[in-house]
Amino acid sequence: MRWVTFDCFGTLVDWRSGFSALLSSLGGARTEDLVRAYHEIEPVVEADTPHRSYKEVLATSLQRAGRQVGVELTPAQANALSRSWEMLPVFEDVEPMLAGLRAMGCRLAVLTNCDEDLFARTERSFRMPFDLVVTAERVRDYKPAPTHFRAFSRSSGVADRDWVHVAASWFHDIVPTGHLGLNRVWLDRDGARENAARAAPRPGNAADGGLIRVRSGGEVCDAVARLYNRREPTR
Repeated sequence: MRWVTFDCFGTLVDWRSGFSALLSSLGGARTEDLVRAYHEIEPVVEADTPHRSYKEVLATSLQRAGRQVGVELTPAQANALSRSWEMLPVFEDVEPMLAGLRAMGCRLAVLTNCDEDLFARTERSFRMPFDLVVTAERVRDYKPAPTHFRAFSRSSGVADRDWVHVAASWFHDIVPTGHLGLNRVWLDRDGARENAARAAPRPGNAADGGLIRVRSGGEVCDAVARLYNRREPTR
């Protein structure tokens, strides 16, 4: 059985434009600065307290981001993201991509830095449910720690050669799956913008495993097929 796993937010769901829309009433002219600061602060909060819920991560990160850019937020305002979570839009190229992978005989899973109930609200936006979901709440940890990937491997029983991971985040997904020796597709939707504040996106610094970089969901099926064809599947 072949599996394709996905990160969710940034890969399948357009969190950046969704966050901007949700936060525009709070950030005003500083909305993009607020979103950018949030994106930088969130991984720090997750790493410091991996046991806390993602709702708490959202609120804490947003308040810290607000202070950083000069936008003071009340606790109620800091919870605006989790209250409106289902409003985050799915990228337009996602449903054709998922349908194409299912037509190839792949089973599909999501490995997400999210709470169970938040992802359940998100999953209603997709035409079909995923075959397996691993959340941060379930594993009590956040990517880029390898816990999600190890939990998925145990739950699915998949052989590494029959597993391709697809993600937009170099930091959260591509580097750790490279260290695990997995095949992966880097869906670089924003042209490596997220990596500007971190290391340059060099495939060599993500250790072993095949890596193909694409810019849209429309390229993912071909990339997955190429990675599967690198090795004979298990029987």
